[in-house]
Amino acid sequence: MARPKKWRRVCQLPEVNKFGPVDLSKNTEQSIIMTVEEYETIRLMDLEGLNQEQSADIMGVARSTIQRIYESARKKLADSLVNGKILKIEGGDYKLCNDFTDKECCDRCINYRHRWGKNMRFRG
Repeated sequence: MARPKKWRRVCQLPEVNKFGPVDLSKNTEQSIIMTVEEYETIRLMDLEGLNQEQSADIMGVARSTIQRIYESARKKLADSLVNGKILKIEGGDYKLCNDFTDKECCDRCINYRHRWGKNMRFRG
């Protein structure tokens, strides 16, 4: 029997979920799909400046899982930037923070986006 899938906690879906080259005259049929949890890992580690352990705690997964997700996300970002491919953020194995029944999730959410808006930032 297969092990049940562990959902990753995500604070909020991205406001913009499609990125690509500005020069539309080039053939941009190729696209890369980045999962929502890959996006969340990039946001937590690169934008918010958290380490793998802190990010893993917030998303409710092991540090080794965060490391694997982060490596995959960075590879996709690099492929999109270097090769001019469209990057789409969609799908994955995640639940939004407010979909969890435990109140602990809101305490882990570093910027409380789902409750007070996107202008709250991590200070700690």
